[in-house]
Amino acid sequence: MANELKPNIYSVGAVDWDRRLFDELIPLPDGTSYNAYLIKGSEKTALLDAVDPAKTTVLLDNLVKAGTEQIDYIVAHHAEQDHSGAIPDVLLFYPDAKVVTNAKCKAMLVDHLHIDPDRFLVVEDGQELSLGDKTLRFVFIPWVHWPETMATYIPQDKILFPCDFFGSHLATSSLYVEDEPMVYEAAKRYYAEIMMPFRAAIKNNLKKIADLQIEMIAPSHGPVYQRPQFIIDAYKDWAGDDVKNEAVVAYVSMHGSVRKMVEHFVDALIERGIKVRQFNLSGVDIGELAMALVDAATVVIGTPTVLVGAHPLAAYAAMLTNALRPKTRFVSVIGSSGWSGKMLEQITGLIGNLKVDVIEPVVAKGLPRDADFESLDKLADKIAAKHKEIGLI
Repeated sequence: MANELKPNIYSVGAVDWDRRLFDELIPLPDGTSYNAYLIKGSEKTALLDAVDPAKTTVLLDNLVKAGTEQIDYIVAHHAEQDHSGAIPDVLLFYPDAKVVTNAKCKAMLVDHLHIDPDRFLVVEDGQELSLGDKTLRFVFIPWVHWPETMATYIPQDKILFPCDFFGSHLATSSLYVEDEPMVYEAAKRYYAEIMMPFRAAIKNNLKKIADLQIEMIAPSHGPVYQRPQFIIDAYKDWAGDDVKNEAVVAYVSMHGSVRKMVEHFVDALIERGIKVRQFNLSGVDIGELAMALVDAATVVIGTPTVLVGAHPLAAYAAMLTNALRPKTRFVSVIGSSGWSGKMLEQITGLIGNLKVDVIEPVVAKGLPRDADFESLDKLADKIAAKHKEIGLI
């Protein structure tokens, strides 16, 4: 259905209650939405974004329900298909419409959707487009989370449409944020999985919108923020450089040796006043792991040796952490070896993107002995000392 946010501004997107995986990688425990917004000016009408191709019919039905006889502009904030995929069909229904976007996004849409290059109106950063009594001001926010992403700001209504920026994968019947703690968790998961690798760009783009008078933020996923400072402050915290007195311990154990080491080690960290998030990689929700990485000062990976290398699940955790590039300060490895191998070299080689202090690992030969548990206690001491050095304890 078409829901009115402000006079002549409507939400016309689609809720996907049943989707459980995004990009064949990211779990969606709460589904998602593909938000599109219809802006009816006194002279022109614009559609901000479209929806995933699977929900094209929903979008078109909502446009009809909103009494949309003419669309002059389709603003494409981002070329990814969950926002742009239905644009070709919308152009068929509204053949006079122009696709408004930046040069980078135009090139991507031509490649991904084969839209005729003549159907575009290319805009620059800060450029404005008049709809009559409403103005669309385009703000480029690159690397949130693709290089071509932009936002639209309507000064008359003080609404920011930031596409994926500030979004949450959350299927809900509520148009607006009603349960802030629930949305905070969904938005943090979204940030961790999608935005965290681009922290530097996020901080720059937060500065870029700081001078705008924003009374409402309408993202491309999840409910609309009527209290925008709530999500802006959360992003400042997540993207900032401060870490918390937390350790993530992600491990896999084949025959129980690494599990015994992890259990002892986690208790040792807790005794030293460090909050711990423990993840068994054999059944982990990578979204939960990613969320834990947002704030943690320390990450420790536990792995047995498989043939001569790390367990594939531990290697995957290292690769995931390396790809997400959290603001973690310290990393270590605990594990067990049957005879020999290059497990340590493999794990440390997989985290080259991280600007961290690698603390000396602890590797037992087979089932851990008393000396190995003593080494784990010393590792916990070193981590606690590192946390104390940076003012966390």
